[in-house]
Amino acid sequence: MRRIGIDFTSAVRERAGIGRYARELIRALARLDRDNQYVLLVPRDARADLLQFDWLPNFSIRRAPLTERLLAALWHRARAPLPIEAFIGAVDALYSPDFLLPPTRARRTLVTVHDLSYVRVPECFPAPLLNYLNRAIPPSVARADLILADAASTQRDLADVYRVPREKIKVLYSGVDARFQPAVAKDAKARVRALTRGKPYLLSVSTIQPRKNYVRLIEAFARLISDFRSFGYAQDKFQISDLLLVIAGGKGWMYEQVFQTVERLGLRDRVLFLDFVSDDDLPALYALATLFVYPSLYEGFGLPVAEAMACGAPVVSSNASSLPEVAGDAALYFDPRDVNAMADALRRALADASLRADLCARGLAQAKQFSWEQAARELRQYLEG
Repeated sequence: MRRIGIDFTSAVRERAGIGRYARELIRALARLDRDNQYVLLVPRDARADLLQFDWLPNFSIRRAPLTERLLAALWHRARAPLPIEAFIGAVDALYSPDFLLPPTRARRTLVTVHDLSYVRVPECFPAPLLNYLNRAIPPSVARADLILADAASTQRDLADVYRVPREKIKVLYSGVDARFQPAVAKDAKARVRALTRGKPYLLSVSTIQPRKNYVRLIEAFARLISDFRSFGYAQDKFQISDLLLVIAGGKGWMYEQVFQTVERLGLRDRVLFLDFVSDDDLPALYALATLFVYPSLYEGFGLPVAEAMACGAPVVSSNASSLPEVAGDAALYFDPRDVNAMADALRRALADASLRADLCARGLAQAKQFSWEQAARELRQYLEG
């Protein structure tokens, strides 16, 4: 039996993104491992609603006397040598699911590096954040005994950018929770239909920030509806004139141009921003979408793509970084920097019901490859060395 520390800060900071990754992975680990003792560090200002798990006796929470901001300043800006053990006690192994490894005396250290977007697409980051990431992440990569990458594309990036030996990097795929499936509750469907005005919609799910490439998506959507209007197409049970573009996700950074593009193109009534959508309603949002489109310039994994496939949504995706690895032959791809190519892919999928049905079937099969239980089994193996 080992005593294992986990920096759980990201899990109690944000509902989406890495926070959700950390919660799902550690929740699966808690279901799997009844033998090792786990102690999870959270900051003083941890969100109580994100800590509401059915923790087993071998999982305990330790709250640091400092806020998340102060912990980050202490460990990753000032690089103070105060070890995490000062808050959680001695541990045999330490795992951080969020890029940065705190100072530690543990004999074995693991860190997940989700992507190198700050290196590959630096123009998508504000300068202060970019400088921080470039300064803080390399020392964690150098100190960790093992680095977990979300996909083989990130594994390659780590080897290329930081010259990390391949044997020091393991791919740990994300999972898809069982609630993501085509059959969803009637009340959730009703709530989603109310949100989307009962209209057919293209869906994209992600935090609004430049890497997600929403400006080009909105421009492609404008071309799509203009072309369909010109040619007089009416597809299946909906009119193109009714079609919405729905973007579900909170505001991240450098998002002003996204909203300006909607106004510039006169699409205020056609582009719907839902902000964060609850876990109760998200599966229905995927399942009821006419198409799921993911235009990202770079992804470490692209969890919304896997979730959309599991819910039976036909997927049209960027061909960048990890996305072909995740979606396999279950998506229609486009170059994310080419607005015309994006519009063409959307047009092709909307005009071909048999193609959409094929993408749905392939997506359901592809999504089955991704399991939080499998990810937790692999994580346990790596933690135990």
